[in-house]
Amino acid sequence: MHLYNAWLPPPVAAAARGEAAAFAGAVRAAADAWRPGDPDSAYATLKWISVFDLFIKAKSDISPEDVQDLVKLGLEIFHASQNKFVVQIKWGGLLIRLLRKHRKSLLLDVQWRPLYDTLIKTHFKRNMGPEGWKVRKQHFETVTSLVRASRNFFPEGAAAEIWSEFRPLLDNPWHNSAFEGVGFLRLFLPANSRNQDHFTIDWVAQCLDIWDSVTNCNFWDIQWASIIARCIKNFRSVNWDDFLPLLFIRYLNMFEVPISSGNGSYPFPVEVPGNTRFLFSSKTRTLAKAIAKSIVYLLKPKSLAFEYFEKLVNFLEQFYHPSNGGRWTYSLERFLRHLVVYFEKRLQHEQFDATVEEHDQPCLGKEERVIFIKVILKLLDRGQYSKDNSLAETVSIATSILSYVEPTLVLPFVATNFQLALETTTATHQLKNAVTSVAFSGRALLLCSLCSSQSDDSSVIDSFSDLIVTSLSNALLGMDANDPPKTIATMQLIGSIFSNLATVGANDDVPAFLQSTTLSNWLDEFFSRLFSVLQNLESSSPINEGYQTSFTSGTFLAEDSSYYFCMLEILLGKLSKPLFDQSLKRIAKFVNANILPGATSEVGLLCCACVHSYPVEASVHLFKPILMTIMSSFEGTPTTGYVGRAVPDKTSKKAALSPALETALDYYLRVLAIAISYAGPVLLNYKEELNRIITSAFQAPSWKVNGAGDHLLRSLLGNLVSYYPIDQYKPFTCHPIGNIIEPWGCSKAHQDREVEMLNFPPKWHDPSQDELSFANELLQFHFQSALEDLLTICQTKLHSETGDEKEHIKVTLLRILSALHGVMSCLPEMRPSYKDGRSKEVEPIFFIAGSAGSTVGSSEMREKAAEFVHIACRYLLKERTDDSILLALVVRVIDALVNYGSLEYLEWSRHIQAWKLESASIIEPPCNFIVPFHAQGKKRPRWALVDKANLHSTWRCSQSSYHRYRTNAEVSPSGLMTDLMNDLLDLSLHNYEIVRSYAGRSLTKLLKRWPSLISNCVLTLTGNLRDLKAPEHVVLGSCSILSSQTVLRHLTTDSISLSSFIMGILESSHHESLKCQKAITELFVMYNIRFSGISRSFFKNSESHFDKPGFLSLVRQINALGFESNSLHWRYNLMANRVLLLLILASRSESGVYSQMLAETTGHFLKNLKSQLPHSRMLAISALNTLLQGSPHKAYPQDSQQSLDHPEYCNISSTGEILNQIIQEEGFMNETLNSLSHVHIISDNDGSSKASYGASSFQRGSDKAITDFYFDFSASWPRTPSWISLVGGHMFYSSFARIFKRLIQQCGMPVMSSLQTALEDFLSSKERSRQCVAAEAVAGMLHSDITGNLESENNWLMVQLQKIMLVPSVESTPEWAACIRYAVTGKERAGTRAPVLRQKVLECLCSPVPQSMATSVLAKRYAFLSVALIEISAPKMSPAEKQYHVKILDELLDNMNHSSAQVREAIGVAMCVTCSNMRLSGSFGPGSREELCGDVSMIEQTGNEYWSKRLTDGANELAVSIQNSIQSKQLESPSDSATENSMDHREESDAKRMETIFHFMIASLRSGRSSVLLDIIIGLVYPVLSLQETSNKDLSLLAKSAFELLKWRILHRPFLETAISSILSSVNDPNWRTRSALLSYLRTFTYRHTFVLSGSEKSLIWQTIEKLLVDNQVEVREHAAGVLASLMKGIDEDLSKDFRDRSYAKAQSIIVARRRNSKSGHSVATIHGAVLALTASVLSVPYDMPSWLPAHVTLLARFISEPSPIRSTVTKAVAEFKRTHADTWSIHKDAFTEDELEVLRDTSSSSSYFA
Repeated sequence: MHLYNAWLPPPVAAAARGEAAAFAGAVRAAADAWRPGDPDSAYATLKWISVFDLFIKAKSDISPEDVQDLVKLGLEIFHASQNKFVVQIKWGGLLIRLLRKHRKSLLLDVQWRPLYDTLIKTHFKRNMGPEGWKVRKQHFETVTSLVRASRNFFPEGAAAEIWSEFRPLLDNPWHNSAFEGVGFLRLFLPANSRNQDHFTIDWVAQCLDIWDSVTNCNFWDIQWASIIARCIKNFRSVNWDDFLPLLFIRYLNMFEVPISSGNGSYPFPVEVPGNTRFLFSSKTRTLAKAIAKSIVYLLKPKSLAFEYFEKLVNFLEQFYHPSNGGRWTYSLERFLRHLVVYFEKRLQHEQFDATVEEHDQPCLGKEERVIFIKVILKLLDRGQYSKDNSLAETVSIATSILSYVEPTLVLPFVATNFQLALETTTATHQLKNAVTSVAFSGRALLLCSLCSSQSDDSSVIDSFSDLIVTSLSNALLGMDANDPPKTIATMQLIGSIFSNLATVGANDDVPAFLQSTTLSNWLDEFFSRLFSVLQNLESSSPINEGYQTSFTSGTFLAEDSSYYFCMLEILLGKLSKPLFDQSLKRIAKFVNANILPGATSEVGLLCCACVHSYPVEASVHLFKPILMTIMSSFEGTPTTGYVGRAVPDKTSKKAALSPALETALDYYLRVLAIAISYAGPVLLNYKEELNRIITSAFQAPSWKVNGAGDHLLRSLLGNLVSYYPIDQYKPFTCHPIGNIIEPWGCSKAHQDREVEMLNFPPKWHDPSQDELSFANELLQFHFQSALEDLLTICQTKLHSETGDEKEHIKVTLLRILSALHGVMSCLPEMRPSYKDGRSKEVEPIFFIAGSAGSTVGSSEMREKAAEFVHIACRYLLKERTDDSILLALVVRVIDALVNYGSLEYLEWSRHIQAWKLESASIIEPPCNFIVPFHAQGKKRPRWALVDKANLHSTWRCSQSSYHRYRTNAEVSPSGLMTDLMNDLLDLSLHNYEIVRSYAGRSLTKLLKRWPSLISNCVLTLTGNLRDLKAPEHVVLGSCSILSSQTVLRHLTTDSISLSSFIMGILESSHHESLKCQKAITELFVMYNIRFSGISRSFFKNSESHFDKPGFLSLVRQINALGFESNSLHWRYNLMANRVLLLLILASRSESGVYSQMLAETTGHFLKNLKSQLPHSRMLAISALNTLLQGSPHKAYPQDSQQSLDHPEYCNISSTGEILNQIIQEEGFMNETLNSLSHVHIISDNDGSSKASYGASSFQRGSDKAITDFYFDFSASWPRTPSWISLVGGHMFYSSFARIFKRLIQQCGMPVMSSLQTALEDFLSSKERSRQCVAAEAVAGMLHSDITGNLESENNWLMVQLQKIMLVPSVESTPEWAACIRYAVTGKERAGTRAPVLRQKVLECLCSPVPQSMATSVLAKRYAFLSVALIEISAPKMSPAEKQYHVKILDELLDNMNHSSAQVREAIGVAMCVTCSNMRLSGSFGPGSREELCGDVSMIEQTGNEYWSKRLTDGANELAVSIQNSIQSKQLESPSDSATENSMDHREESDAKRMETIFHFMIASLRSGRSSVLLDIIIGLVYPVLSLQETSNKDLSLLAKSAFELLKWRILHRPFLETAISSILSSVNDPNWRTRSALLSYLRTFTYRHTFVLSGSEKSLIWQTIEKLLVDNQVEVREHAAGVLASLMKGIDEDLSKDFRDRSYAKAQSIIVARRRNSKSGHSVATIHGAVLALTASVLSVPYDMPSWLPAHVTLLARFISEPSPIRSTVTKAVAEFKRTHADTWSIHKDAFTEDELEVLRDTSSSSSYFA
């Protein structure tokens, strides 16, 4: 049994034993409700889902067999309910919870294919159903989570099937289907033990290759990293060592941190379509999580992974430092958190398995743990004082978890940091972080200091106990009313330390700091501090007047999640009796001496904590004085006489209390109310006094005091009758660890092993007879007699003055409310009525046990109350409808009467948010190596477990009765309940907003529990919408209730409500006010986004039933509204059309109904295309896209599958006829095209508006939600990433093109011909918007694949294309490019099947254009070509397409030095597309050997020479000659230039050719196609480096862009070697700028490749840079030093150590030589080089102080007397050193000797004026 259930109050625990049987019964009942033959019976099973959820949440003991049956039933219903979103969401959710919770005990095989089909059918089909996006999103999340939960149960061989299913999608990495494919792979690929044979070394190698085919795409990286992480975790038997360099280089580069001064993130990431990103998660944190998971599970004894991991951390640690924050901090913080979490998980798993059974996985031993933690400590050290709160908190949590694993490493770290924080006065936020980390590792510190048997180093151990002492004494200084964060941290620390102690001050054989004398002094100091904090508190919210007063309007100390109360409870609970008495006296003295209205709840909680510990003593010292004070204050004050007498005292005049007295009474009453929360039976001693006080409080003529009396009464009642733990914070009798530390327990205890905790269940307060009779007396007086008073007031007008009557009713209602809130659900609930009128006492069904306390009163009492309150409510609505306070009180009374159990639910949900139980300070992780004892889950102190058990009991109580009647159809709510429901309904339409919202909330709760009440409500409310005279507030109230989820969900199944709802909204246009219109529109939008279909029964209502409206008649009514002939407001016209569309789509499954409507509806929307209302046009476009099926005229036969899916194909021909009639009307096409062209709004700033329908700019948000319903998922076009900037910013809407395409497919040739005639003048138009429409229509025609007399048509089309290409104007180029792209887009999912006319289009584009044409035309043609070739799927190219490629490429290579820049750019882009396509298809080609992409020796079929050679050959020579010519030009005198002219011409053409090459390079790096062109790109590195700075600005600009992109490219072998040799060769380049550029490149190059470079390569690079330290150009020298400083972090330890020693020796020798002879023969460059080498070493450790650093800095400072470049270098370096070490200088100073400090001082003190 779960611990929380074992610890329930005894009566509840006994009842809970019946839960297993109840669960079995519920499973049987659900199985009976499901009839496999009738899919609609799935709806009948839904009511059981919430019942099953109860058992899961209640942690009941249920038998695994029943769970197994339930899961099988659930899967069957889930798969049978395709298209029933609600059923799939509900059952799917339940299955997920069951599969996760009972993962280990279930024996199942789950098939993956049906789940995949469900996903594809509902989310990846082009014709989406009508469901709203909220529902669709929920459905998607459910199905994907279900796949994740059931991956473990996939049968053997599933992995291989899944791989072979999705692998082909990854062939073409430049198509969106690749992203889909990898998303599905990550979702489905199972890594369970049944499938482990699939995961081999070859498979992993293949995965890494595919991963490499797309670069710089976050989405792609996340998916692959997750797949690989999953494999690493589950298959440690694979030898991963060979893959480590590749993996770690990936991991390092996926953290987008800035290298040198560069930008952290890639400038042109590959675009992934929005829907794919939305469907497959791609959040930043996923990436960090996957990397951390892989790293932790890669670690094995003796593995290289440790070394790699350490290196990775060396690179990243600097970005954890507070001064290096940025965008990347979030992902780094997640990385750290997940590293520690997975490490903990892995250890727990290994330790637990080690004790349970043997296993073959390699375990982490002591030394591996030490290495790991040492590495992590680097990050903790950097991040602990971060300005980013989450990072600081993560560091504290990590410290806490790791301190249990390796205390000898982690705890000294905590100790030194705490010391440091105390000493540095500069950053005060450090103290809070330091205190938090001590609090989080408090238990580890204590355990270590006591269980010192393991380690003999006593000084360390003493330092731990010293730390606790210092932290406790310093903690008191941290309590400050003006610094909440620090105060809270301090309280957390005290709570944490005392939670660990078994008892405090009981005996004296304990360490000094726990002896009672020390403690008593500490307590004195503690309370002095605490009282001063309380006296200085300012209440944050002024206590508001009215019934609204919240009970704890406290300050930061009394918030739900505050540690204040918790800490007091623990502290006072653990003290020994003498210490407690000492504290109690101080507290009593303080409480009785001060009135602190600003800290009411804080003082109350302080008293409450005392009472909880020792009720009897506390009541004498605290209750008695307070009671006496209150009673004496009430003496002689005026009373209203409203309580206890039916006839009020006529003599009392209007009298009031003085403000001071009012405040004092309010304060004391509230303190008392909070203090008695756990007093229990002690209260019986003060029965009389309490009675008198409560009566006096209700009689006082002050609403404030009445409110306080209400608080006291409800607290008193709750305290008398309910269950709560009494000894929660008291020490218990188990044997402490090391005599002083309390053992903690785990709620998941293994029965045989840790049964210890179960022996100490909490002692519950079980109300005694006396307490119950006291409670009944209070109820009798304040509830029953108050009800009678209420009735009397309402029936006989007692008061002549309305003011008196109002006051009297107010107080009476307050008493009733307070009684109801006090007893909560201990007062039994109203009995329901039964259909056959049987006796009322039918045994309700039992599901789970739970009760709040002992029963008081009876159901009759509640029923009588309901009756009286109903009468009062009617009276108030009639007589006092403008009194909001009274009405709000009535609403709350009704709420407490009808919503049984909701008060407990509120209390539970308030506390469940409080995170104090999840704080790391009171959680001991499962793995504890200090006291070698590993638990199955987290361990907590007993008080926290009791707290959780108590919360669990509260939750059970709120739920135990909730579902009793819901599953039984015989039961309906009683008449009284219906009356009160109608009262709430009236109140929720009230004209005061506050009353409406209260009543509305209460009503929706009621409706949710009794669904049978909904339909009447809906009819009333929709009646209000139609009502011509309904005032504004009624409409607003109706809308807010109708838009609740409960009501909207009900519409799915109830046809009468549905028709009433729809017609109600459509006929409400007479409500003019803006608020009404807004509310109605919002309600309609809400209905749309939550729309989940219509029940089948609606279609079955034939028209003969007069009482039930039929489906078709509803459609006719709507049709009448939807045509523009009537004068309806445009928004209503739009709504009518929208509903029509929803209904027709929802009826798809009913072929009879659907076919009757399809044709005329489609025709209706087609006519709407030429509507005058822009919104109607938009909606018509959406509708046609969904309704037009396309078909009989297609060239390809339909899939047989499709015709099975859609029985409606049979009547498509009739639709075609109707549509043809419309289309052939005179001028129809022309008008339509015209009105469509108005949708294209061309903004002034060059068409930058994205392809969101142009209508967006004139639509309001809510209107937009109505029209933007068509959610195109995978039909999203374009199907390949867009990256060509030449044709960006187009206004081409693919949805328009798709309509034309579908129309042509559905109606055949007539459409073609009428389109042709209409298009003639559009094509020649100058307006861009008309060109857009023309482009869309032409694209549709070209892509429609229809057969027929094609020749003439096609010739016409081709002629038009030819014309378009030769038009010199450029505005509409982007649209026509998009048109061509649409026309050649491949069909099917992976875009592999070519459309019929692709060949023709390509032919048309390939035919050369005379070079004499305008340059814009030439550029346009090349742009069209590249766009067309992007869409061709390279892996599946036909021979003809290959021929086109070759032909185009030849032409491009010939024109590389074209004179126009625009044309050159277009040529570069086109070359990139053509070459990469040829390379990729070559790697799949039939003739090629199976080899990886990027093989150089690929000879094209035509036998022309290697184009790649032709590109790169001579590029280096070109670069040199360009450089030389530019230099020589600068040197020459202008007179000789005439002779050079012919020469000049050649140079110019060289420069142009180079520009084209750069364009090619930029395009291939930008587009992500570079992975197949690497050899060419590496060949071009030299020109890029050398042409960065030339006088030819255009060329240099291009070189710089290429350089920026090149820095991001990661190279793999074999390209790496060639790259290194070609890069390093330019070290001797005569131009210094080239050498400087080389350094910039090397800096990022070595960082990106650090894991794959071999030792020799690294040292080669190092030597090269070192050589440049003594370069003759000063800029190069300084640059080289900067690069070396950044390389010394983590590239290679040995290299940097060797370099440090050498540079030190060299500098030393120079200094010695200079001393002997100041003119020693060293050149400036040599000295400067030596100084710079020192500088590099010093600056490579910005925040640390390694042992070698002082000597280096001092030596560097000695060069201060050298001449200029050297002197300034020294000054800068020393200043930088001081700046970065300033924070911790007080400590680091000790590393230097006096002389060294002296030298340092000399450098920084500048020579002063006043010497």
